[in-house]
Amino acid sequence: MAGYKPVAIQAYPVLGEKITQDTLYWNNYKTPVQIKEFGAVSKVDFSLQPPYNYAVTASSRIHIYGRYSQEPIKTFSRFKDTAYCATFRQDGKLLVAGSEDGGIQLFDISGRAPLRQFEGHTKAVHTVDFTADKYHVVSGADDYTVKLWDIPNSKEILTFKEHSDYVRCGCASKLNPDLFVTGSYDHTVKMFDARTNQSVISVEHGQPVESVLLFPSGGLLVSAGGRYIKVWDMLKGGQLLVSLKNHHKTVTCLCLSSSGQRLLSGSLDRKVKVYSTSSYKVVHSFDYAASILSLALAHEDETIVVGMTNGILSVKHRKSEAKKDSLPRRRRPAYRTFIKGKNYMKQQPSCAIKTPEITVSIIKELNRRGVLANALAGRDEKEISRVLNFLIRNLSQPRFAPVLINAAEIIIDIYLPVIGQSPVVDKKFLLLQGLVEKEIDYQRELLETLGMMDMLFATMTSKESPSLLQHNASDGFLENKKIES
Repeated sequence: MAGYKPVAIQAYPVLGEKITQDTLYWNNYKTPVQIKEFGAVSKVDFSLQPPYNYAVTASSRIHIYGRYSQEPIKTFSRFKDTAYCATFRQDGKLLVAGSEDGGIQLFDISGRAPLRQFEGHTKAVHTVDFTADKYHVVSGADDYTVKLWDIPNSKEILTFKEHSDYVRCGCASKLNPDLFVTGSYDHTVKMFDARTNQSVISVEHGQPVESVLLFPSGGLLVSAGGRYIKVWDMLKGGQLLVSLKNHHKTVTCLCLSSSGQRLLSGSLDRKVKVYSTSSYKVVHSFDYAASILSLALAHEDETIVVGMTNGILSVKHRKSEAKKDSLPRRRRPAYRTFIKGKNYMKQQPSCAIKTPEITVSIIKELNRRGVLANALAGRDEKEISRVLNFLIRNLSQPRFAPVLINAAEIIIDIYLPVIGQSPVVDKKFLLLQGLVEKEIDYQRELLETLGMMDMLFATMTSKESPSLLQHNASDGFLENKKIES
């Protein structure tokens, strides 16, 4: 098996996606790099300062990664139990994190030992953040309290006890050092003002709140919990603007693009969805291999990092063509370079047409592994046309029909919502639908015919059995008469 080389499986296209600018933008990432962590990745946070490193919180450790490194460049492991919510300060020099034992630790990025420790919570601290003035830390814990800490003196300044259940998420205003927001499992989201010692706005999300996000301007607040994402207008006292329900399972994390015009959400349904912040419609979607717990975008959306429940960290880097322009102009290759290998026919696509058995075998194996839908999704118009041509050409062959009908039904389910965006593909799509329906009707009629034949055979067998018994009985009677005579 040492010399075994896996078969290169060509994935199939998504109809119409290349038409939108969002699809072009969000599809322009390289193949993801996967990094295995020690436990579920509960938080990913990017530094706002170059070189834009990011902190990954998993199990009892915090790893600092460079944007293009696959190994941590620094590790903080001074935690007795599980660590939570490692967050960079705005200047990228300090890092704060909560823990399962109720403690909060402040680290200097250039060191390893905790710079400060804040003790006051009696249960796990799941959310921490720096205020806008950089000198205070706000925290929320499972003891139902929200606390404000002073960094220079390592002292607790304020305690808010307005929540009636676990406080699992929160964020501080980027403009006002006295304002911060927390979300709780009591289904409420509250905005606190340190100057009044109480909440100034409280909204009812309707589900246990898993994540909150305050827009940089401070005018809009996004809350996520259950299958719902809700957007609130804070300038109107917390008026609900829109309620979104596009995920099939609990939404666990939220993130804004660098421009602030796109909202990203991750969920336990293994999907990351991208919304327009003007229409709040889904403009793109990513699929992952496991349930998603955390999500973060780098500066200028150059890198997207997703943390999952199985401990896998998925890192996608944006494809960059600017480097080609910065390279010095080289001498153009000779003419023989361009014509080299032009007669090598084995690389041409026509070979795949002559051997449909290989393609069908690959489709069957992908279906057995449960990833056929993923392989058929996310492709452009040219590739989907090739897939439809292959299915139309080979669907009627009895040896391929069971496998290709299943693949055709999956394609129909994926692309039916976006039909009408390409006349060429639409024509082939409708033709494929007709062939599938015709093939299914043919198989249904065949099964009905086989059933009728089975009934006829069973009836004939039941009629022949009594006649055979009578014939055997008469033979026995004649033999007895002969013996007596």
